[in-house]
Amino acid sequence: MSKLEKNSVKNHCEKKMNERHVDRPEKVNNALINRLNRIEGQVRGIKGMIEKGVYCDDVLIQIAAVQSAMKGVAKLLLESHMHTCIVDKIKSGDEDVVDEFLKTIERMIK
Repeated sequence: MSKLEKNSVKNHCEKKMNERHVDRPEKVNNALINRLNRIEGQVRGIKGMIEKGVYCDDVLIQIAAVQSAMKGVAKLLLESHMHTCIVDKIKSGDEDVVDEFLKTIERMIK
């Protein structure tokens, strides 16, 4: 993420009426949506493979590909979160965000 992108998302993490909201940089949002659209297509393909009775090993390979793609989405989102939300909250004095982030990482690696 460029310095310009980081600066353009200042204070983009906020709480609105009991829900958290983020205005991600458009470039990041578009990348996430594009990846998820491809994954959605892969999942539909797997469903079709199951319906057609495709050999289990071939289906499992496609499932592994989807899992890998989802890890890529998580990595991109995590990077954006670190450069924006986490940094912004620490700069504003909210160090509780570190514990929140550690809990999220723990859930991700289970």
